[in-house]
Amino acid sequence: MKVLSLAIEGFRSLRSQIWEPSDLNVLIGPNASGKTNLLRTLDVLSTAARGGLGTYVQREGGMESIVWDGAAESVRLRVKTTPIPPYTDPVQHALTYEFNLQRLGGSSAYRFEHELLGNFYRVESGEMAQPFKLLERDPHHAVVYSISEQRFEASEAVPEDESLLSLSAGPFSANRYVGEFQKELGGWRIHQTFATHREAPIRLPQVTRADTQVDADGQNLISVLHSLYTTSRDFKSDINAAMQAAFGSEFEEIIFPPAADQRIQMRIRWRSLQRERSAADLSDGTLRFLFLLAVLANPSPPRLIAIDEPELGLHPSMLPIVAEFAQDAAARTQVVLATHSPEFLDAFSNGEPTTTVVECHNGETRLRVLDGDELRYWLRHYTLGELFRSRELEAISAPESEG
Repeated sequence: MKVLSLAIEGFRSLRSQIWEPSDLNVLIGPNASGKTNLLRTLDVLSTAARGGLGTYVQREGGMESIVWDGAAESVRLRVKTTPIPPYTDPVQHALTYEFNLQRLGGSSAYRFEHELLGNFYRVESGEMAQPFKLLERDPHHAVVYSISEQRFEASEAVPEDESLLSLSAGPFSANRYVGEFQKELGGWRIHQTFATHREAPIRLPQVTRADTQVDADGQNLISVLHSLYTTSRDFKSDINAAMQAAFGSEFEEIIFPPAADQRIQMRIRWRSLQRERSAADLSDGTLRFLFLLAVLANPSPPRLIAIDEPELGLHPSMLPIVAEFAQDAAARTQVVLATHSPEFLDAFSNGEPTTTVVECHNGETRLRVLDGDELRYWLRHYTLGELFRSRELEAISAPESEG
C-alpha cells in the first residue's frame, strides 16, 4: 500500500499543497523550508490510524501549534493509496482516506469533523455521485460498511479526538479491509529523531525480544539488529558488506553477548583489536550508520519509511552506501528521504530518485516534483548535487508565472 497522492490543507507551514510521490523520493530544500513538516504530515496520518492522535496533538502544543499560521480553523488531510490485496489495479481499486480536524473555538482542542475511507473511482469517472465507502464519520454518526455496503453504526460514542479508523480494526471488524488498511497506515515509520548521547537507550543493553522494526526514534536498534542479524542470512550478509565498505577489512562482525536481567548488548569485533567495542563506545556516526542500515536493509519493511536528514553525522564515504540501500529498499517499500546535502544527492549515481524541491514563500511551504524534459537534459550534464549547489533546481521547479 503506497501513497499515490497526498493533499494537505492548513497544517503547519503547508497551507494548501498536493504531493505525488514515487517509490524512492528525496526532499531537498534549505533549512526552515518545510521538509520536516511534510514528514510530520505523514506522522499525523500514521498516528491517527494507530490511535493516540489526541496525545500527539497536545504534545505538539495543541491545535494552535499545528494549524497554518496558528490561526486556521481546521486541518484537512487526504491520502490516496494503492489498494489492499487481492485488489491490484491502482486506478480502479485505489483507496482514499481523508479527515478534517476542526479546531474548537480558540482552544487547543479539536474534534473529527469529517472522516472517510473509500474508493472514489466511480466518482472520478462520473459514474456515481458517492464513493464506495468502507467507513464514514461526522459529529453525529460513525459508520463502518461491510463489503456489501451494509451499515454498522458504532455501538458506543467515538471519542471526538480519535479516528474511527483506529477504533474499527481487529478480528471482529465489520470489514476486514478496514483493519488491513489501518495496520498498513499505522505501521509507517517516520524517523525524525535519533538520540546518541552517552545515556541514550541505544547505547545500553536491551531486553531480549523479537523486534523486527526499528522504532521511530531508533532506540530499539540493538534489539532489532539482534533479531535480524541472528536469524536472516541475507540481512547479516548485507550489514557485513556495508560495514566492510565503510570501515574496510578492519570490521569483522557484530556480536550480541548476554548481559544481566535477560538483556543483550551489542559489540563490534575488529580484526586488529583483541577487545570488542560496545555500543557505549561507538561514535555517533557509527551508530547512525547502523540505524540507517537496519531501517533500509530490513527484509520485511513497513509500507512507508521516511528519514529526516540521513546524512547527519556520516562521513561522506558512507553516503553512497546509504543511497544504494535506499534504492534497494524502494523495490520493497516506499522511501522518503529529506535532506539539504548536495553530497547526499550526488550519492545517487545509478538512477536518480524522484526529487521534490521544498521552498518557503512568505511563510508558506511549496512542493514541486521535478520531472520533464528540462530536468532530464540537465541530468545528462550535471548531478543532482551540482544542480542543487547552483540553485538551478529551483529554477527548473519554478512555475512559468514565477520565471
